[in-house]
Amino acid sequence: MHATASEERTIHCACPACLRRVRVPVGRLAEEPRCPACKQALLPRAPLALDDHSFDAFLGRSELPVVVDFWAPWCGPCRSFAPIIEAAADELAPHVLVAKLNTDEAPVTARRLQIRSIPTIALYRAGREVARQSGVLSRAQLRQWIASHEGAPAR
Repeated sequence: MHATASEERTIHCACPACLRRVRVPVGRLAEEPRCPACKQALLPRAPLALDDHSFDAFLGRSELPVVVDFWAPWCGPCRSFAPIIEAAADELAPHVLVAKLNTDEAPVTARRLQIRSIPTIALYRAGREVARQSGVLSRAQLRQWIASHEGAPAR
C-alpha cells in the first residue's frame, strides 16, 4: 500500500518536554505523536509553558506555527484571557501550537522581545515572529487574528 503525498511529507516538531527536534509525517499529526526520546506528547492540546531557557529552542525547532501568550499572574486581563488561550490550544491542535510565557519568570526573553504590555500574543513560524497583538481578544477575534497572519511572511 502506498502512502499519500501528505503522509510522505514530514514536518519538524519540538518536543515540549526534552526540546528534541522530531520529524513527523504530516498525515500523522492528528494521531497524537510522541517523542521517541522521552515518550511525551509532541502536540499537546493545552498551552505549553515556556521560559527563558526553552523559548528559542522550542520555537526554533518547530516548523508548526506557534501562538505565544505573554502574560503575568498578577495581570487581571491576562487571567481573563487564559480560558480563551486554553480553548484555542485545544481547537487549533495539532496544526497550530499554543504556548505561554510568564514575563515575570522569563524577564530576559520578555525584555529581548520588547514585551511592553500584557497580555500580548505573537505568532511564530520556524522561530520567527510573524505578527503581534496586545490586549485581550475574544475567541472569535483570536481565531480571525491567527487566520489573517498564518500566510504572512516572517519578520
